[in-house]
Amino acid sequence: MQEPTSSATEGLRAGNRVVAGGIAAIVLILFGAAVFLFLNLPDANAFNARVERLFVENNDLTSAADIKLLEILAQSGTSFSEVLQSYRSVIFVLLVFSTALLVAALVFLVTIIALNRRISAIQRSGIQVSSMLISREARAVYINDMEFALTEAAIETLSVLAEARMDDEVLTGAQIESVISGRSEADCDEAAGATRVKRLRDALGNQLVSELLVKTIARRGYMLAVGKDALKMI
Repeated sequence: MQEPTSSATEGLRAGNRVVAGGIAAIVLILFGAAVFLFLNLPDANAFNARVERLFVENNDLTSAADIKLLEILAQSGTSFSEVLQSYRSVIFVLLVFSTALLVAALVFLVTIIALNRRISAIQRSGIQVSSMLISREARAVYINDMEFALTEAAIETLSVLAEARMDDEVLTGAQIESVISGRSEADCDEAAGATRVKRLRDALGNQLVSELLVKTIARRGYMLAVGKDALKMI
């Protein structure tokens, strides 16, 4: 009995390691890209430095027109510095946003894979119902201490399937309709019984649970996936 628990624990730990490793890889890759981008972006003051160097190296630029040109170039350099600084901020925000999206996508992907595996395991093993009590008066069914309120029609359909399960019988849609309506099986339509089963599943709510509880046997009909000893009707 200890081996399955150990296997499940190891599987959980392996999944956690994969998620942690994936998140770390995403963060490291984007961090490296950010460092590369910021190191290769031009200096915000590069333009001003070149203009200053230009006027330092050319002593002849001393007229009023030259001074005015220097002021215009200095203002342009200041605008360039502000634009470049805003670009840095935009790049940083985009990198943070992309990191969050990639991490969330990885987590969701791993979660979906884990849920698919759990659903597959449930589908292979079926639902373990230890007790199932059908109360016509309360119009409810109690499955493993969980209460499901049903309509009158859904209770009738469930009761017919429960009685058939006690006799190890599989009922077709026409047979279900015949028992409920009181007409002969020849006068009943298969689709009418299938509709009753569908409404019963809808009333139970959870699609996975209802389809596994009320099983469809290919080319034979419908039956409850419940042990006879677990079934009770009041």
